[in-house]
Amino acid sequence: MNIAMLDPSLFTGRYDDSLCAALAGQGAEVTLLGRPMRATDAIAPQGYAYLPHFFRRSEALRVKMGEGRAFRIVKAAEYGLACALGDIAPLTDAELVHVQWLPLAPADRLMLQRLKGRTALVHTVHNADAYHADAGLQGRGYRALLDLFDALVVHGDTTRAALVGQGVDPARIHVTPHPPMRLAAASSEDFAAIPPPTLPRLLFFGTIRPYKGIDLLIEACLQLWRAGYLFELVLAGKPFMDVAPLTDAVAQAGFGDRLITDFGFLTEGRLDAHMARADMIAFPYRHIDSSGAFLSALHHGKAMVTSDAGMFGQLPDGVAVRAAAGNAPALAQALLPLVESAAIRLEYGARARAYGEEMGSWKDMAVATIGIYDNVLAGRA
Repeated sequence: MNIAMLDPSLFTGRYDDSLCAALAGQGAEVTLLGRPMRATDAIAPQGYAYLPHFFRRSEALRVKMGEGRAFRIVKAAEYGLACALGDIAPLTDAELVHVQWLPLAPADRLMLQRLKGRTALVHTVHNADAYHADAGLQGRGYRALLDLFDALVVHGDTTRAALVGQGVDPARIHVTPHPPMRLAAASSEDFAAIPPPTLPRLLFFGTIRPYKGIDLLIEACLQLWRAGYLFELVLAGKPFMDVAPLTDAVAQAGFGDRLITDFGFLTEGRLDAHMARADMIAFPYRHIDSSGAFLSALHHGKAMVTSDAGMFGQLPDGVAVRAAAGNAPALAQALLPLVESAAIRLEYGARARAYGEEMGSWKDMAVATIGIYDNVLAGRA
């Protein structure tokens, strides 16, 4: 079976790499098509091929231009031309195209229309609300694209129910649980770049976007700091929003020495070091379907505090401390026992690690995914 796996911007490189390697392990011939690799990427193809098919020109300009508005315009224009007129032979030559992410819906429609009928099309819907309503033009028209696929893959019943509510035929939706992931291991240089904790350390890591509730986390921490509780907060990842008002609020409240920031596109090793240094990890998301960040942190065995949105609301009791989504005071109350007690942190950390060990494997995911491919190809035949 010849599969073209598509993630043009490498939004979920670790997921892509894990799935492609597992599919190859089950005998599939897989090519992952994305953009040119960056220094922060940690993809090392095992058993599958990698093709930097998208964004070659804009990525070459990225270092010179930075990542401001001009770069984004160039990147969007290049992608639009590629979708409308570019070479799609690597896609049409495959028996099946599995799209992980559709980075610019108006352009993606052009590419999918060119592919429709020429090869089987499968799409993993990581979030039923594309980009969590933060994307503007990027996600405009995303729902209509779903009708162009032969099958849709989701990671849980929350996403499935949301798609059915949007009018998607349930027969086209396949649920395959998201396995835990492991980021590239931290090096000694990664650890050296991160100061050891001087107080119990709370970590937020990953891309920083409005839906992830970092403002709620800052507000909850300020409430606890003002009440006299001692702990530090680390924010590690690339902001896709203005974070200056949030960090300024911490400094103006007199707690600047308790906030550590490591902003930017960070390597997997550096993120792994942040998780190893932390005592607690926060996921205060306003809404989410499934969280790769959460699943990549489980093996570290750290106490988790989450909202009750999406997959977090379906976690078994005791895996994480949960708070109502969008509620900063509730988040502060959820954090309080973890901040106060090392024993409670260790207890929740052990539960998180055990939960990760009980979940399915990437081999399970690959077997289920190949079953979906077989059904789609048989239907087309």
